[in-house]
Amino acid sequence: MAGVLVALGVAGPLVVLPASFLAGGGGFDPIALALLPSALLRSVLLGVGVAVGTLAIGGSLAVLVSFYDFPGRRWLDWALVLPLAVPAYVLVFVLVGQFGYANPLQSSLFGAGLQLPGLRGPLGAICALTAVLYPYVYVLGRSAFLGQSRRSIDAARSLGRSYGQAVRGIALPLARPALAAGAALAVMEALADFGAVNLLGYQTLTDAIYRVWYGAFDESAALQLASVLVGLALLMVVLERLLRGRARYDQALSRGDAVIPLRLRGWRAGAATAAPVALLVLVFGIPLLQLVAWSAETVLAGRVADRLGEAVTSTLLLAVAAALLAVVTSLAVVYGQRIAPSRLGAVASRIASVGYAVPGTVVAVAVYVPLVWLDRRLIAGADNLFGIDIGLLFTGSILGLVGAYVIRFHAQAFFSLESRMGRIHPHLDDAARALGADRARLLAEVHVPLLWPGVLTAALLVAVEVIKELPATALLRPLGRDTLAVLTWEATKDARFDTAALPALLIVLVGLIPVVMLIRLRNRDGVRPPVGPGAG
Repeated sequence: MAGVLVALGVAGPLVVLPASFLAGGGGFDPIALALLPSALLRSVLLGVGVAVGTLAIGGSLAVLVSFYDFPGRRWLDWALVLPLAVPAYVLVFVLVGQFGYANPLQSSLFGAGLQLPGLRGPLGAICALTAVLYPYVYVLGRSAFLGQSRRSIDAARSLGRSYGQAVRGIALPLARPALAAGAALAVMEALADFGAVNLLGYQTLTDAIYRVWYGAFDESAALQLASVLVGLALLMVVLERLLRGRARYDQALSRGDAVIPLRLRGWRAGAATAAPVALLVLVFGIPLLQLVAWSAETVLAGRVADRLGEAVTSTLLLAVAAALLAVVTSLAVVYGQRIAPSRLGAVASRIASVGYAVPGTVVAVAVYVPLVWLDRRLIAGADNLFGIDIGLLFTGSILGLVGAYVIRFHAQAFFSLESRMGRIHPHLDDAARALGADRARLLAEVHVPLLWPGVLTAALLVAVEVIKELPATALLRPLGRDTLAVLTWEATKDARFDTAALPALLIVLVGLIPVVMLIRLRNRDGVRPPVGPGAG
């Protein structure tokens, strides 16, 4: 029951979205109805494109690094996660700055008045978001492959299948829940993206919500469009459950039982190294070098923002607080469904995960409305009872902002922990109960140790997203407490790319901290497959 209450608490503020239809007389606002068809079509196209792209790239890279040995495999294992630290809007503004009208390279290559082909529109948006979101599929897929036993692969090979056929027929189906969860996270992130699609001029539902909210100042129409976006998220959740299929339990419980990668030779080994390296150069290396160059110009010119140091501190504090709280709430929901599964709990847990597809501004407003009411009641109560002014406890501090982060990114922690929990066989629970363990001891001594890689992954995903989050931070941050994302966007929207480069570079560098921590802890505590010649 506690898990159900936590899930409903996370999803509670989002009830303001369907309530907007009641306020509007039960129908669509005229402005929302005019924008809905085209914006919905673009959002669906974007979601499908990102799903296909992230599954193809992230899944293929996870298979390559997990089951094959080739030059550079050890460092590519962690390097392929690095694009996760790059916000999509940072990648896009670097591309726009590099290939814009005023750029000499753009003018010489494409002539005056021309733009880089495919940069703007659906193809550019899909490619940009896929490039920075594929690590979701890669991280969760790699974690699933690390936990698989080589006995299944060996059994398939003994029946006459090749190594590649065994991987496709055995390993991939076993990892399907993790791959589906990663793709669902990527699609929901793409559906809720604003910065990248706005810079590329691709008007999705999120962009329409912003235009209605800040242009027409029509709160009802914006919330109705957001409700449609939540509907897409629910559809994504249903599809993710269908892609999971039935749970399978296959876990490598010892280092000697892990899969031994097959050593590639000749041109295959060269291609296996070249393809991931080329991807990293395009998505991470070149943008990082450009940010460094622009940042150096900014520092030499003395245009460094005065609030930069405070922004770094605020960004790290918010990321750590939100990651810890999101892991705790997600663990409560997942464990509650494990020990006392119910239809109500399943529905509540899925509803709590749709916040990830809601634009940050809408989440901020959904959180702000009840928190303002609560702050007013607390101020009035303290004044009447004690005669003191306690000020704004929630809307005037980081508490409201952290709450918005948890609602927004609960899905990331939930999917990661649920995927890991699904690989723990129920027989372990039965054995622990037979030995007299209660629910608290079962969680502490059985589930938490086995869930530890999933806990680390969940904390990483939430922390990186908090560092990159823009709209919710801009609306709910306490006065004078800017983050790196806010500083970057304020300069980017005015086309001051060189000024935006330094905080954007720091976003990437700060975002690398949890990425590196997860990789180091996974390599130290997780099951790492030994390198060997493989079979055949």
